[in-house]
This record gives sequence, C-alpha cells and structure tokens, in this order.
Amino acid sequence: MSDVGILIPIAGIVMGCGIPMMAIRSKTQLKIAELRAGESAQQTAERAAQYASGVKALEDRVQVLERIITDRGYDIATQIEALRDQRRVEDSDAAVPLGIDRKERV
Repeated sequence: MSDVGILIPIAGIVMGCGIPMMAIRSKTQLKIAELRAGESAQQTAERAAQYASGVKALEDRVQVLERIITDRGYDIATQIEALRDQRRVEDSDAAVPLGIDRKERV
C-alpha cells in the first residue's frame, strides 16, 4: 500500500507539468500551421500575378491582330500565302548539305 501512496503524488506532479507542456506544444504547432498557410497564400498571390501578366500580354496580342484585320483592311489570305512562301524559302535554306555554301548554291 505504501507504494501506491507514493504514486499518487508523483502522478499529480507529472500531470501538473504535463498539461502546461501540452498547451505550449499545441500553441507552437498552431503558430507553425499559420506561418505555413501564410507562405502558401503568398505563393498563390505571386502565381496569380504571373498569370495576370501573361493574360495581359495575350490580350495585347489579340488587340493587335484585331486592329490588323479591321483597321487596315489587309487581304488576310494574301498575307498568309506570303508567309507560307517565306517559310518555304527559309526551310530550303536550312537544308543545305554539308560542304556547300549557301552563296554557291544560289
């Protein structure tokens, strides 16, 4: 019985120290979780800003294309064919065999 009597005060001391330690630990874990959430929100905001700038660049390009089509009245089919012809010339220049200069071929 005397052994059981000693365990009761020891249990009280352990519980008296353990409860505040658990409270401190849980507060620390809560702060860590809040900091991680803040970092995540900041990263999300940075990505949103990058996407917004990309969207803005695409909108600007579309506006230029709309202006070309509507304001200047170009014949789009003629321009497309001219670009295709230009691409064919560039592709044929790129396919020069080794040992032959482009100037010699022309």
